[in-house]
Amino acid sequence: MIHKFRMNGCNFILDVNSLCVHIVDDLAYDLVDYLSEDRNFLSVLEDFKKKKNVFDEFEIEECFNEIYELKRFGKLFSEFSDFSDANKVLPFKSMCLNVAHDCNLRCKYCFASDGNFGEEKMLMPFEVAKASIDFLIKNSKNRYNLEVDFFGGEPLMNFEIVKKVVNYARNIEEKYKKNFRFTITTNGMLLDDEKIDFINKEISNVVLSLDGRKFVNDNFRITSLVKGTYDRIVPLYKKLVDKRKNKDYYIRGTFTKKNLDFTNDILHIASLGFRNISVEPVVSVGNLDYSITSDDVEKICKEYEKLANILLKAKNNKKIFTFFHFLVDIDAGPCAVKRMRGCGCGNEYFAVTPKGDIFPCHQFVGESVWKMGNVIDGSFNRKIKLMLSKVNINTKEDCKNCFAKFYCSGGCAANSWKYEGDIFKGHKISCKLQKKRTECAIMIQSFKKIKNSVFSLN
Repeated sequence: MIHKFRMNGCNFILDVNSLCVHIVDDLAYDLVDYLSEDRNFLSVLEDFKKKKNVFDEFEIEECFNEIYELKRFGKLFSEFSDFSDANKVLPFKSMCLNVAHDCNLRCKYCFASDGNFGEEKMLMPFEVAKASIDFLIKNSKNRYNLEVDFFGGEPLMNFEIVKKVVNYARNIEEKYKKNFRFTITTNGMLLDDEKIDFINKEISNVVLSLDGRKFVNDNFRITSLVKGTYDRIVPLYKKLVDKRKNKDYYIRGTFTKKNLDFTNDILHIASLGFRNISVEPVVSVGNLDYSITSDDVEKICKEYEKLANILLKAKNNKKIFTFFHFLVDIDAGPCAVKRMRGCGCGNEYFAVTPKGDIFPCHQFVGESVWKMGNVIDGSFNRKIKLMLSKVNINTKEDCKNCFAKFYCSGGCAANSWKYEGDIFKGHKISCKLQKKRTECAIMIQSFKKIKNSVFSLN
């Protein structure tokens, strides 16, 4: 399978199965369309010159031979085996621990219904948290590295339980021959010196919510008193990141129809001194005033290309930053099986509520048909796990012929179910945006490799 695109004055050819990227001249860009099957030169030449008579015959033959040489070495028109491993039921390796079904904010686009996921407000008791860790260990089999994500609502509303969970897990790591890695997502409103120091000591990665410019952030990320959060959280984030040194973190934002010029929000976040940035499109029903619809896709794609070119050209300033969705590895990256099945929700990954209910991931929480069991009563529905183990790019019809499938791994199953009604379908708008982000990422990383460039702010 071949995908071609033009960007930033260059012609790109992606061999989808091998993930080889080729930057080519106009002749190769056009000629490759005629070589999907084994054909002799004269046959190709006859068809090609009917539509393209601007190239010299000697040039065409030379290019023809070069393309076939790449094909012979598996770098163009490569084949891909159907990995049966992608369909396996696997041991769990990570867990989203919803320690708080409550939140001190009222973000308008929140998929979690103000933090309680449509259920009663509740903080997770230690009994449930402990049972969740035990469940993860028991069902991880021989996996050594395990991950626990503290989530909500707002997890810092239950900070004492966060500390107890970390302490409990650390104390049993050696006994069970496991290694725990913790992450946390926070809106920042409850940060103080004690929490910052604990997070920077114990938490491997922290996700800090900020939507960008003050007026953009404060339009959506508001308190129960309808007050914006920007002025409080930005200084706290700066303090946390400054103390964090080289440990991982992300500033994570959401853009909506209200700020389709989100490049300006990304550049604003970078101007504050934050270097790791992820700003993602809101996913929602299409009838809300902030909903992104198919009518917005073209404008968003142009904005992604604008951002990509800014990153490409900004080489001289020392204020380097990264944009999460443009970080692809065009040399290696994840193994083939990982690329096929993505996050592994419900198969390798699960979420637990304050009541101990188990769901495939945090975005399925509250959807009763997806309840997999409970860590307290010991129940577990393996039929759901089996079904979700079958979700991969070979079983999703929309993915089979998509050039970006090995970069997005089929997208979000929860979004597919909520907005398309089927976990085996792709969320249409997300798919279109993913394709453009993939092209932008390939362009940036290709130029980076060629020029050994460093991308930074102007």
